[in-house]
Amino acid sequence: MADFVYYLATSLDGFIATDDDSLDWLMQFDSPELNQSISTFMASVGSIVMGASTFQWLREHDDGTWPYAGTPCWVFTHHEFSAPPGADVTFVRGPVAEFVPDLAAEAGDKNVWLMGGGDIVAQFAQAGALNKIIQTVVPVALGSGRRMLPLVTPTPVLALDSSRTVGGGAVEMCFSFPDTPAES
Repeated sequence: MADFVYYLATSLDGFIATDDDSLDWLMQFDSPELNQSISTFMASVGSIVMGASTFQWLREHDDGTWPYAGTPCWVFTHHEFSAPPGADVTFVRGPVAEFVPDLAAEAGDKNVWLMGGGDIVAQFAQAGALNKIIQTVVPVALGSGRRMLPLVTPTPVLALDSSRTVGGGAVEMCFSFPDTPAES
């Protein structure tokens, strides 16, 4: 069965983007080790979930090609968007819990990547449909911005399954929610 995984990079102070949705702070941390981590994770992904702001940011910053070709993407939105040419994108509205079975079925034996933003991932967490968080903390503080996981209520204590340093002084940590078996 598919795990619902929030795979992301954050600043030291827990932000995923600046107030104006810039990721320039993150783009300076490009390294072969970080790129390998992303490639390894992507091989485990059967479907992707994102919110409207993340979809819009990707469209504004792409080079004319959809970066997730071949992987079904679900965009939770109240806006009218069109899918990029050749992309498998489904636009949905409604409570995330209604779509969990379909997302898991589409991912098959792979994971559902809850790409973000933080608001949509928080909805999955509140619905009990977040199994793992793989967070790469990069050594920069932003002071303000888009929060990693703006929850209405706190999570239970998560288990730290693994941690390691990756290129540029970043630290990757994998957490699982209670009753979620850790990968060996």
